[in-house]
Amino acid sequence: MLRLTKKADYGLMALKYLAEQAQCPTSTQSISGAASAKAIADAYHIPPQLLAKILQTLAKAGLLVSHAGTNGGYALARPAHEISAFEVIRAIDGPLFITSCITIHGTCDLAGHCTIKEPLRKVNDSITGLLSELHISDLIEPTDHPLDNALAGGLVTIAR
Repeated sequence: MLRLTKKADYGLMALKYLAEQAQCPTSTQSISGAASAKAIADAYHIPPQLLAKILQTLAKAGLLVSHAGTNGGYALARPAHEISAFEVIRAIDGPLFITSCITIHGTCDLAGHCTIKEPLRKVNDSITGLLSELHISDLIEPTDHPLDNALAGGLVTIAR
């Protein structure tokens, strides 16, 4: 079974959190638009030390920007619609290969006799393509506007 690692899962959750915060800033967010690793860890019950390492990895990969200081933290380096799930997973886990024969470094011992390498390469390419088309902005759940709930009777419509 194909699975994301916990680190990749946590990385995607953290970027989703930052994207949501960028859309709707709160008091837990600094003026620079950054959110602390602690705030993210608390929101998703992620071990803080593990999340800090993941965020550092994502910053080194250019997906996050780190802001130092008391109001510091992390912010998306690009808009959420420009960051793909594939970029996040690759930054954390390295290249995506569903089988050991599909690698950058040559062939396996069974290369001359193998009949499944090409079909598995197609599966690998399809998964890579799907993850490349899935962006952090796609992970954000739409939130209701506070006034929409207050006017749920339908008598008044707010145009945006």
